[in-house]
Amino acid sequence: MQHRATIRFRLNDEDVELGRVAASDTLLDHLRLAKRLTGTKEGCAEGDCGACTVLVGRLLNGVLRYENVNACIRFLASLDGCHVVTVEHLSARNGELHPVQKAMVDYHGSQCGFCTPGFVMSLYALWMEHPRPSEDQILTALQGNLCRCTGYEPIIRAAMAISAHGTPADDWLTRERARTTEALARMRDGRRVVTGPEGDRAILPADVDDLAEFLAGTPEATIVAGATDVGLWVTKFLRPIGPAVFIGHLDGLKAIEVAKDSVTIGAGVTYSEFEPVIVEHFPHLAPYWNRIAGWQVRNMGTIGGNIANGSPIGDTPSALIALRARITLRLGAKRRELELEDFFIEYGKQDRAKGEIVESITIPLPRPDEYHAAYKISKRRDEDISSVAAGIAVTVADGVIGDVRIAFGGMAGTPKRAAGAEAALRGQPFARESFEAAAEALGADFQPLTDWRATSAYRMLAARNLLRRFHLEHDTTITAQVRLSA
Repeated sequence: MQHRATIRFRLNDEDVELGRVAASDTLLDHLRLAKRLTGTKEGCAEGDCGACTVLVGRLLNGVLRYENVNACIRFLASLDGCHVVTVEHLSARNGELHPVQKAMVDYHGSQCGFCTPGFVMSLYALWMEHPRPSEDQILTALQGNLCRCTGYEPIIRAAMAISAHGTPADDWLTRERARTTEALARMRDGRRVVTGPEGDRAILPADVDDLAEFLAGTPEATIVAGATDVGLWVTKFLRPIGPAVFIGHLDGLKAIEVAKDSVTIGAGVTYSEFEPVIVEHFPHLAPYWNRIAGWQVRNMGTIGGNIANGSPIGDTPSALIALRARITLRLGAKRRELELEDFFIEYGKQDRAKGEIVESITIPLPRPDEYHAAYKISKRRDEDISSVAAGIAVTVADGVIGDVRIAFGGMAGTPKRAAGAEAALRGQPFARESFEAAAEALGADFQPLTDWRATSAYRMLAARNLLRRFHLEHDTTITAQVRLSA
């Protein structure tokens, strides 16, 4: 197979081709240091504050889609075949402000200005999708942007007023969409890309088969999907990641297939890409889904990556284990399938051989006789790491509990089912007393650790209260049925 040694992308209105792009080179550094596009700021360097927000357009099955992402943890090599848009390119050639910028000025949405470019770019992405957004849509769009000066109220008012200054149909991204699509399609030549210095190589496989072949021969390579975790290895811990194989561009890992009784997704599907399927087929997960990080991180982070890194506080495993999810692993040309709960062995150890990848996830659709819930306990409501996460699925017939699946994250060294609590519920009436017994049984299921996120006692109390909450939310015999906020 022919290789290419350069990264090619479009930056605002300029085509860029770069050689010797190291695996650890970030988009933010390139913008600020090489291009002097200093409107994109560096704040937290971990994808939390949003000061570095830019738009990245990419082709998925031939369709151009723009998303706001964090430039601080977005690696430069991952931009091959993409279109990067920075805040400098929003205003017109005559200096006239963009509608988003005008609204921010009119409604006093900026003081010191440090975080303002990031807010502008997130609101730009929102406005392009929803020209007249609701307040809930605005709040969701701004989860990944932290305001230190004005507070959010003037920014929310500005977001609601953008369309008074123009329409997305007149925006230059819309007018240039066909031309940009053609330009990005030309950049995708179907070749493997190998670039960067020895010891910090960046590799972009041509397709999924090429990925499997490469990893079979180089199993020590770091796999980078959305970089929402690996990015911090570089920016916070200064860890070397080369050689790194980037997989976010592979359409073969982006498939979403809805069958009669299950949904199968490629491991490269991002949280944002899967959200419409969540809303339609797993509605109990919809409020939970929007509490996973901020919008920028959901646009980058992948479900397969969240599973593969094996974190005991990952947001998706507990919810997916409760839904009986299975994963397909691939090593070279060989594939094997296993239950998601069996993938996690102990802290830092998964049932995955060297060079083996998580290729897809299959999630059975909820059955009509099941009650479902997914809960997250964290210090902040939005954009925070879980202290405790829970997924619960309970089958009920004639008021009696049948099958039960309860999985927790943050309660052990891996995402883990609560076997004792499940046993306490099976065959019992769907009643308060049954769930009190299950809550008590959690003491034998888990001995949670104390860390900076939560104490052991707090985690246990929270987990027990989540079982009580599940009962209150689903017991139809309660006269004033309880519905709690996510």
